[in-house]
Amino acid sequence: MRHAATKAHKGLGAKSLTNSLFASRTGSHSAQGVRAKQAAAGDAQALAIDEDLAAKLNEVAPLTRKAIRQTAKAAQRKHNILTSVSLATLVGTAATSMAFMKGEGSTVLAAEDPTETTQVHRIADGSASRSDTREALDSATASSETATATSEVSSSSAKVNVTIDNGKTVSTTNAGKWGLGGDNSIADSNALSRALANNPKVADLMDEHQGQLPQGFDANHETGDRGNAYPYGQCTWWAYERRAQLGLNTGSHFGNAGSWAVSAGSMGYWVDNTPRNTGDALVFSPGQEGASGVYGHVAVVEKVNPDGSIEISESNVQGVGVISHRTFTSAQARNFQYIHF
Repeated sequence: MRHAATKAHKGLGAKSLTNSLFASRTGSHSAQGVRAKQAAAGDAQALAIDEDLAAKLNEVAPLTRKAIRQTAKAAQRKHNILTSVSLATLVGTAATSMAFMKGEGSTVLAAEDPTETTQVHRIADGSASRSDTREALDSATASSETATATSEVSSSSAKVNVTIDNGKTVSTTNAGKWGLGGDNSIADSNALSRALANNPKVADLMDEHQGQLPQGFDANHETGDRGNAYPYGQCTWWAYERRAQLGLNTGSHFGNAGSWAVSAGSMGYWVDNTPRNTGDALVFSPGQEGASGVYGHVAVVEKVNPDGSIEISESNVQGVGVISHRTFTSAQARNFQYIHF
């Protein structure tokens, strides 16, 4: 009896476990069967476990055939949705680009038949074509908006007539000659001297005395002009001052009055015995016409008269710094030396 009871107990336990498993597999509504199904479905709340743990268990646990099919269908739906969205985006971008690129007068490529060559249609009917027939420019049917120009050119003159569509005619003439020779010779060669002298006063005087200048004369020679360095009131001081007033250069260190002609000539000034212009420096040799027997004297020509006589201004004849005037006859004037420019 003892052994039978023990065996009977074990038998009942095995039968109970078998029934429980069978019930869970066959969908029984017993409490054990419900809990088994909930565990298989991953119901964390029903099993009283953490949701993250349940999700992890569902991730690593082997899937059933049904779960595999459902997962595959979900992935396929997601792929189809992404593909549709991408295709719609691509079509919209292409349509926008074509809208920007299309403009008035552009050409449209129309493929009427996919098996034939694409045809090109022009929108602007007025566009030029190689097959179009072009009218001559001088045709009577030319557009009235086009201006016509007529030019008549000869060897002696040029005339241009321009006719505008409103009926008005504008004429311009340009008389001249293209030929070279005697007719194109320079009428006044003296005018060329102005380009030779940097000092405008010197340029004027060169024009006045063209043909009388010394051979090889350099209008832009060194002047030695560094300002009035002569003692105030002396004849040399006044000669420098007066010439500066008239726009003429004078060396600042010509030395004593009697040596001015030699000093100026050595620097390239035009020096001779003929009075020519207002502003010429007149040089007295020592003792000449009352000049100092040691230093000589210098004055400035103020006027050259038609008879050859001259009028001069000078300083320190009647006192230091006193400006006085004298007149010399033509014969007397030829005995002095003159510094021109």
